[in-house]
Amino acid sequence: MARNVTRGAGLALPIVIAASLAPPALAAPLACGDLVRLARPDLRITRTEAVPAGTLPADNPGRAALTGAARAKAALPAHCLVEGTIDPRVGAGGVEYGIGFQLRLPETWNGRFLFQGGGGLDGVVGEALGAIPVSGATAPPALLRGYAVASTDSGHRGRDNADASFGLDQQARIDFAYRSVGAVAQEAKALIAARYGRAPAHAYFMGCSNGGRSALMAATRFPTAFDGIVAGAPAFRLTRAALGQIWDTRAFLSAAPKTAEGKPILAEAFSQGDLDLVAQSVLKTCDAADGLTDGTVEAVASCRFDPASLACLGDKTGTCLSHPQVEALRKSFGGARDSQERPVYASWPWDPGLAAPGWRAWKLGTSKTGTPNARNATLGPASIANYFLTPPDPGFDALRFDFDRDTPRTAETAALNDPTGTFLSTFAARGGRLLVYQGVADPVFSARDLVDHWQELTRHNGGAAALAERARLFLVPGMTHCGGGPALDDFDPLTAIEAWTERGEAPERLLARGTAFPGRTRPLCPFPKEARYQGGEADKAESFSCKEP
Repeated sequence: MARNVTRGAGLALPIVIAASLAPPALAAPLACGDLVRLARPDLRITRTEAVPAGTLPADNPGRAALTGAARAKAALPAHCLVEGTIDPRVGAGGVEYGIGFQLRLPETWNGRFLFQGGGGLDGVVGEALGAIPVSGATAPPALLRGYAVASTDSGHRGRDNADASFGLDQQARIDFAYRSVGAVAQEAKALIAARYGRAPAHAYFMGCSNGGRSALMAATRFPTAFDGIVAGAPAFRLTRAALGQIWDTRAFLSAAPKTAEGKPILAEAFSQGDLDLVAQSVLKTCDAADGLTDGTVEAVASCRFDPASLACLGDKTGTCLSHPQVEALRKSFGGARDSQERPVYASWPWDPGLAAPGWRAWKLGTSKTGTPNARNATLGPASIANYFLTPPDPGFDALRFDFDRDTPRTAETAALNDPTGTFLSTFAARGGRLLVYQGVADPVFSARDLVDHWQELTRHNGGAAALAERARLFLVPGMTHCGGGPALDDFDPLTAIEAWTERGEAPERLLARGTAFPGRTRPLCPFPKEARYQGGEADKAESFSCKEP
């Protein structure tokens, strides 16, 4: 009987959770070990364990999900750990599939539920801790705050989160693209209700990168499932961004020196000195536009830079760029295009973060051989062949991608995978709140692409003022992918979305700090506003106001 009551309550949760902070009790709470009784043929529960208070073991892979001060001492509360699989099956090629999940239920529960987004191509069930998904964050993870937290592999198990072999299975594509979000949310809420005897008062989703893409899927395809959503560096046009990776790799290979065997060395297309030169030139051009010369470009919208200003007049030296280097930068930052000069992916903003290790790791790598280790060159090709192309084309040489002929072959995956929708009436009517953040120097997903999408959201949702009541975008100068770079990447979007969702306190600014600039604080401003120096102590956030350019 308890199983039937719990299952029915789980189906009704979208109506219940928005009612109050203390929903009515549903049934007598189940002990942690008794949650296994809720298993069904389409819901395997493989582990229920009462975990005492303590710290994560040093070799626990979940430790990597914690950042900053949280990494130093992950003082986890006593909680119930549940693991299982939704809809287990045998798919194409005899491969076993199913939506794996982990759920952590703290003994002292605050009545809230957080769905933790994944990363890469998923394929791994991350430790459900609810860490703030930005690398510089020192705010405590959601589990430590009393949240029940769930994570998922999005429907497939890979060698790592770059394994795209699941793309050969039709249902695995659907599960990865969006279905796993709804399935895990429903089962997690049912398990939460069974464990505590009441439904969550508020449900949240938080993730960065592909986890940010999943967050936007939560808003666009499951508008009744979550009350507050945080989407960091969302891969909302992941399909086209993958094509942008090919474009960039080709551009930089054209400027790379060659080995004795004639193979280009991608990492040596630009030395660190070359990138530092470009970064300093961007600062010289754009830094002071926010009213203060301080090593960051806050005036993002007005920053204009032409790499031709650094072109060597003669031989290449450390104070200039060769003509192939200038052309490679122009081509890359101009964005992927077809033979008719029609955009395939967005252009990129100029930001001094291009000299940061996180930028190099994606665009150029560090390999001194003709075998590149840049993530654009290692992660993209297999995903294009197996997942982004429909039908999949194992063995396809991504570097020979034809932007005229092959781009249409990605349309079917894009329709499943890319949360580009702008119709949010149900999410808005329920009082849903969406907070999005993006590094201006992100080398994976262009901040300009997201800004263009935001302007489309504005047009389709009653204008800027109306959209701002439900959704806000924060650009982070200098920040690369999900943190890092010459940036203030220590901020707390979870506290902000909680205050906005539950108390109506809209985030007029996010306070940010970071190790790149010790002792400094700045406001992150909701787009289209940008931080402007108003006078006072240069390292204090109070000396800045958020203004439209």
